[in-house]
Amino acid sequence: MKPSFLATAAILLGCLAGCGGSPGATSPSAGTGNGSTTGDGAIQAVATVGMVADLVRHVGGDHVDVTQMMGAGVDPHLYKATRDDVATIMAADIVFYSGLMLEGKMSDTLVTIGRRKPVYAVTELIPQDSLLEPDDFSGHYDPHVWMDVAAWSRCVDAVAAALSEFDPEHAEEYASNAREYRKRLQRLHEYGQTSLGSIPESSRVLITSHDAFNYFGRAYGLTVLGIQGLSTESEAGLQRINELVDLLVDRKIRAVFVESSVPRKNIEALVDGARVRGHDVVIGGELYSDAMGTPGTYEGTYEGMLDHNITIVTRSLGGDAPAGGLNGELASD
Repeated sequence: MKPSFLATAAILLGCLAGCGGSPGATSPSAGTGNGSTTGDGAIQAVATVGMVADLVRHVGGDHVDVTQMMGAGVDPHLYKATRDDVATIMAADIVFYSGLMLEGKMSDTLVTIGRRKPVYAVTELIPQDSLLEPDDFSGHYDPHVWMDVAAWSRCVDAVAAALSEFDPEHAEEYASNAREYRKRLQRLHEYGQTSLGSIPESSRVLITSHDAFNYFGRAYGLTVLGIQGLSTESEAGLQRINELVDLLVDRKIRAVFVESSVPRKNIEALVDGARVRGHDVVIGGELYSDAMGTPGTYEGTYEGMLDHNITIVTRSLGGDAPAGGLNGELASD
């Protein structure tokens, strides 16, 4: 049997303790404050998911090289880290993750590694009264904060503070990069408010595969319903599907949405169920929930991810938004 992720991390930590640190790295433990880059090069940062990696790239600029663990279409709720992932984390100067249990059991390991090197949850500066705690996720907050652009903007400050603490020589640049990026995100947030606000009130119902869009609904005035719960590990029951079919028929909802990181079979069951009841529902498009789009594309950035979601939902539910989105960069259908 292969060692668990935590056991592998413990082994690597033990090796590092015996060797005095990872090869070529000069990173301190999280509790020691300032650090330095590897040699004369850029800071080597690891981020778990694309949304976090994008934050670090924008704030860090040329001073930070970012390695992203989970790529496009990967579900972080179900992701199982490999030995290579652990080795990558241990070789990094600084590590960023989302937090709020998005990364599941990996979060415990990241905390353990944080005794050895700087490890930061980017959501740590978000006030608790801004977080959602759904009834079916008692004891934990909903981790999908990036769906509310204004709330996610607070994470920019967390990244800037972490990088400035680690590399105070470039603190002013990190602060400047953070200010510029927050301006871009404010513009995106306002686009969401305007575009989604144009959907007829009776049609402001967003039905997706799982409950990843609660913050999206709160921020932009939509009723959000998922077939599954917050984690994709939960099972969708026949009763839940029948309830949503009833709602689709009664409210004459015109579209439902699949997600890039979640199988689409349950959404297709809704479409089929509504059709049997005499109401045609279309799949309005594929939304990005727990992962961004393909690297190297506009949708492969946080800004492009949310621009895509806002624009697709608006247009599919009868609102007014340009096909190319906020910046005219969305891929054509």
